[in-house]
Amino acid sequence: MSQTSNRLLLGIGLAGLILEGVVNHPALATDKVSLFKVITVRDEILIGLSSDELAHVEGGNAGGIAKELAAKGSMSVWQYGVRKAEAGALEQAPLRKVGLLASESVRVEPYISPLKVIPMDDDSAKK
Repeated sequence: MSQTSNRLLLGIGLAGLILEGVVNHPALATDKVSLFKVITVRDEILIGLSSDELAHVEGGNAGGIAKELAAKGSMSVWQYGVRKAEAGALEQAPLRKVGLLASESVRVEPYISPLKVIPMDDDSAKK
């Protein structure tokens, strides 16, 4: 085989491996977390909702979260906070699963983080 054919075959093989990884792990490609700040009279908390969770909220926005919290009386969500990644960079990461209780003086607003946002998974609670 010629050198060009070998390179082409190697390139096709590598592309196949990469595609196989994306197909076998679609969550890695589609997991997105939206952050929201929940503010009460006493304090505030940063929470994260996955795109799947947000799709089940009316309007898929902060107003929908506030309505759902008021209607249901409580919600279970992931609390987010800043941590240092292994490489040393700061990132927004899930800290723990918390319960939110409805209150008359609650405000929910979108939060845009300048840091990388880590999606929640089953291992998040162990960290």
